[in-house]
Amino acid sequence: SESPSVTLFREYLRIDTVHPKPDYDAAVQFLERVGTDLGLACQKVEVCQGRVVLILTWQGTNPRLRSILLNSHTDVVPVFEEHWTYPPFEAVKDSQGNIYARGAQDMKCVSIQYLEAIRRLKTEGKSFARTIHLTFVPDEEVGGHKGMEMFVQRPEFKALNVGFAMDEGLASPSDTFSVFYGERSPWWIKVKCMGSPGHGSRFISNTAAEKMHKVINSFLAFRESEKQRLKSDSSLTLGDVTSLNMTMLEGGVSFNVVPSEMAASFDIRIPPTVDLKAFEEQVATWCRGAGDGVTYEFHQKCMDQHITSTEESDPWWKAFSGVCRDMKLQLKLEIFPAATDSRYIRAVRHPAIGFSPMNRTPVLLHDHNEFLNEQVFLRGIEIYARLLTAVATVPPLPAES
Repeated sequence: SESPSVTLFREYLRIDTVHPKPDYDAAVQFLERVGTDLGLACQKVEVCQGRVVLILTWQGTNPRLRSILLNSHTDVVPVFEEHWTYPPFEAVKDSQGNIYARGAQDMKCVSIQYLEAIRRLKTEGKSFARTIHLTFVPDEEVGGHKGMEMFVQRPEFKALNVGFAMDEGLASPSDTFSVFYGERSPWWIKVKCMGSPGHGSRFISNTAAEKMHKVINSFLAFRESEKQRLKSDSSLTLGDVTSLNMTMLEGGVSFNVVPSEMAASFDIRIPPTVDLKAFEEQVATWCRGAGDGVTYEFHQKCMDQHITSTEESDPWWKAFSGVCRDMKLQLKLEIFPAATDSRYIRAVRHPAIGFSPMNRTPVLLHDHNEFLNEQVFLRGIEIYARLLTAVATVPPLPAES
C-alpha cells in the first residue's frame, strides 16, 4: 500500500552518507540508477579526489535558454544513536506515517521530491523549453569547500547555463512555508591573547586570562544585545540579526602555571544588511580594548552578501510565487540563519531560492529523531511538479532573445 515514491525515499535514507566517512559512491550509484530509469542524461564531475558531483539533465526544447538548477547535497551530519527512538539509518515508518532517519529533512527528501516530480511530469507527457539540471553535491554539511564551492568555478558548471536555482530550506512547524532568498555570512574567528606567565600562587600582571576575560565580555555583550533585539521585535527572524557564540576555549598546561597564551573561537553569522567592513572594525576594537598582544585570525570569512530578488517584477520570482498563490501556500520570506550551498550559487551571480516544502513539521535537521511524515513528503512532490512547470516555462528574457 506504500507509494513507490515513499519506498524510493526510504531506500535513499538507508544509504549511510554520514560524516566523517560518507558512502558517496553508494549514493551516486543509487541516484544515477534513478536518473537513468527516468531517461535523464548523467554526468559525473570529480571536483577533487573522492568528491563527485552528479548531474542529471532533462533537456529542454530550447537549450539556448538559461536552465533551471535543482540542487541538493548527499551528505548528512553525525548522530547520537542512544537518543534515537529508531535506528537512524533504517528509515522506520511508524503508524502515523512518520519516517525516521538522518537526512529525512536535511535533505534527502528534497532530492527524491525533485526526481519524483520529474517522473510525474514525464508520465504526463510534459516537456519544457528550458533545460532542467539536478545536481547532487558532496560535503555541504562540512562547508561545501570540496563540493559546491569548487564546482561553481569549473567549466562543467558554467556549461549548465543556469538561470534560476532552487536549493534546500527548512521545515516549518506552522501552516506557512519558509522561503529563503539570502543567507547570513558565516565568520569563524579565533582570538589569541598573549600575556605574562608565572606561578599560580602570585598576582601576575598583564596575564593572557585577564585579556581573554575582556575579549569574551565584549563579544558576549554584543551577543546579548542582538539576542534582545530579536526578542523585542516580532517582525525579526533569526536570519535578520547577528548571532555570536563562543565555541572553543584553549590554554594552560597545569593548575599551578599561569599560561602565556589563551585562545577563544567564535562562530558569528552576519545578515546581509550589516556592513561587513564596519563589523570587522568592531571586532578589531574589541581586541585592541583588551590590551597588547591580542590578535585575531579568520578560519572562515564569507564576504558575499548577494540576495535573490523577491520583487514581482522579477520573472523567476513571479513564476515561483504565482504557483504558491495558486496552490494557496502561505510563504514566509526569510534570510537563512545558517549556511547552505546556495551562497556559492549566488556568489557567481545566479538567483537561488532555498525551499523545502515541509510545513506543519517540527524543525529537526541535525537533531535527534529527525523525521518527515509521508503525506508531507508526497505533497512536496506535487508542489515541485507545479513549480518546475512554472519556472521551466518562463518566457525568453531580454538577454536571451
